Amino acid sequence: MSDRAHRAEEQWTRERADLDAHVMALVGRLLEAVHLLDRHWFAPLAAQFELQNGEFDVIATLRRSGEPYALTPKALHEGLMLSSGAMTSRLDRIERKGLIERVPAPNDRRSVLVRLTPAGRALIDHVLPLHVANEQQALASLNAQEQGQLNDLLTKLVAGLRNKPGA
Repeated sequence: MSDRAHRAEEQWTRERADLDAHVMALVGRLLEAVHLLDRHWFAPLAAQFELQNGEFDVIATLRRSGEPYALTPKALHEGLMLSSGAMTSRLDRIERKGLIERVPAPNDRRSVLVRLTPAGRALIDHVLPLHVANEQQALASLNAQEQGQLNDLLTKLVAGLRNKPGA
């Protein structure tokens, strides 16, 4: 099968046979898949519901945390792998939309919890089935066994990447 990564691999093999062009093609395909998923599958759905990049992740994380659908900013920060500055900015935007609220933590009045509002819960409960259907369509070119294999391989890859120094 010839695709952009294959053509680039052939070109690099011709121009720099001393380099592992196969691994470059593999990483190129991974990056292209992420780009295509975001551009054609996830971004249009987020835009339809006026959610900026990452806002869906915050409200989905709160929803899946279970009642009372509240987490500390630190728990959200760690779960979403964002810098604290980026998290604060994102939370400010979502709070202005009325999808979350910051409330005093019941056990420590000096700290706060980020809690999903009823409007935030209604939105995520409406959008989530559409998001899952999008994901199913995006992966439809792979059968169930292939999806399982890809999942296993990506799990192994991510674990290996996380074990590298500085990760």
